[in-house]
Amino acid sequence: MADTVTAPAPAAADARRRAQRRKRRLAVVFVLPALLLLGALVVYPVLFSFGRSLFDAGGERFVGAANYAAIINDPATLKAIRNSTIWVVVAPTLLTGLGLLLAVLTEKVRWATAFKLVLFLPMAVSFLAAGIIFRLAYEQDPARGVLNAAVVGVHDTFDDAAAYPTARAREDQGLTGGAGGPYSTEDTVRPGHSVSLGFVGVAPDAMPAGAKAAAAPAPGTQAIGGVVYLDFAPGGAGTPGKIDPGEKGLPGIKVEAVRDGRVVATATTADDGSFRFTGLDDAEYTLGLPAANFKAPYKGVNWLGPALVTPAIIGAYLWVWTGFAMVLIGAGLAAIPRDALEAARMDGATEGQIFRRITVPLLAPVLTVVFVTLVINVMKVFDLVYIIAPGPVQEEANVLATRMWLVSFGGGNDQGLGSALSVVLLLLVVPAMVFNIRRFRRSGA
Repeated sequence: MADTVTAPAPAAADARRRAQRRKRRLAVVFVLPALLLLGALVVYPVLFSFGRSLFDAGGERFVGAANYAAIINDPATLKAIRNSTIWVVVAPTLLTGLGLLLAVLTEKVRWATAFKLVLFLPMAVSFLAAGIIFRLAYEQDPARGVLNAAVVGVHDTFDDAAAYPTARAREDQGLTGGAGGPYSTEDTVRPGHSVSLGFVGVAPDAMPAGAKAAAAPAPGTQAIGGVVYLDFAPGGAGTPGKIDPGEKGLPGIKVEAVRDGRVVATATTADDGSFRFTGLDDAEYTLGLPAANFKAPYKGVNWLGPALVTPAIIGAYLWVWTGFAMVLIGAGLAAIPRDALEAARMDGATEGQIFRRITVPLLAPVLTVVFVTLVINVMKVFDLVYIIAPGPVQEEANVLATRMWLVSFGGGNDQGLGSALSVVLLLLVVPAMVFNIRRFRRSGA
């Protein structure tokens, strides 16, 4: 009887082992394509890049660690490392902070879903398109760059632009001073006399609409009269230094009467360019035209200059990724137990105290994941830097990824050094990736 009970046990064990082998083989069949793809697209390029980094630019001579030593000794590469460090410190910190702030604020608005959708929309825009958009937005010319158009508009609201930025005094006509002013008369003037101050360099279409034919007023016994005019007749006719028919006055110019180095009277030219100082003592005066009459118009901020190009590109990056950070943090915020928040409110805690002492500590795991994910992404940023930064300041904006491409394919043709840079970039990214993966595993457990 015992034999009939125990005899099937080995057969059942063999059957289980065969089933497990079949499962393993089936698992290998399903995993093999992914492993082959991973090996072809990740493992092989990493190994090849490391091997290539040990050879010279042409790949013919083994140089060992010389390419890695060149990274330390190359000023352009060190600048790229510095810029990458700025990116890693600034961009993820700002994005995480903005995402947290917006996630909390969206809970207070009625149209939270629509608000989140609008902020998340830039994620649907490729870095190429975003780079082109911001390259145009950052243009120095206010007629093309929307940011400088806004800056110039605000500036000109509080500081009037000069009417004649291109005007300059005609030579040998009694005025001293360089282009852009200030100007003053070479000879002194006494009351009872008048002066004519001729200027050139003003295009006809730049003349004020109300400008009239130039005319010098009669000075009077205790007054000095004069006219500031465009000393250029239509067609190029006329005599320099003399008011000819068709020549117009320059209205709105400030003129000063100076005596012993002190301004004693001021006047503004009329539509015909005339001005008049009255009630003057019988003395000698010098007439001056301040530089404010001729200052160049404000052109706005040079966003893509050497000093601001990196912050400007980081601003474009924030525009793209703020929605991503907000949505992830918002998901974590929705999982916070409301009991803790309500209990804190009942105990008299302010919204600021609740945010600092309850919301932020409970969101710490989510904030860490978002921050590390952004660090990984920032280390690989390429498109925005390459597209937005103009050629003359490209080196000032370079990060490791753009430097790697420029060295290898963008004119440097040194794929040994480029491969060494790619290996360095990989070594910098891997710790952050490992940290993130471990956090995901712990949260899943």
